[in-house]
Amino acid sequence: MRISHKRKVQLKLQKRVLANVAVAKTAVKKDTVKKAPTAETVKAAPAAKAVEAKEPAKAAPAVKVSLTPKQQQVLDIVISNAEGINPKGIGLQAGQEDAKAASWATGALKKLAEEGLVERIQLAGNKVLYKVA
Repeated sequence: MRISHKRKVQLKLQKRVLANVAVAKTAVKKDTVKKAPTAETVKAAPAAKAVEAKEPAKAAPAVKVSLTPKQQQVLDIVISNAEGINPKGIGLQAGQEDAKAASWATGALKKLAEEGLVERIQLAGNKVLYKVA
C-alpha cells in the first residue's frame, strides 16, 4: 500500500466535526433598579414615566467540541427526544439492525456523556436513558 493512500485512509477514519453546543445553564437574571426621576428629567419630559433599564438576556456561551459524524448523529437523535431515549432506540433511529442497534450507539454515548453533552439516567436494573444535559 502506498504511503499517500494510507495517509488518506487514516484521515478519513479520523475525520472530526466541530460542533457548537450551547451549554444548558440557566442565565443569571440581574435585578433592575428603577431610578427616581430627578428635577432635570421631570422638566425635560413631564409626561414621561420612569423607565426601567433592562439588559437583554445573554445567551449561554457556546462550547466548541470535536465530534465525529457518528457522535454528531447520536447527539442530534438525543436532542430530538427530549423525554429521554435508550441506546437501542438511538440505534434504530439511525437505521441500524435490531440486533446491533444498542451496541452501535453505546460508544458514541459514552464519549458524549464524558463531554457533558448528554446525561445518563440509570433506571431499574440495567435499563438506561439518555437526555440532553
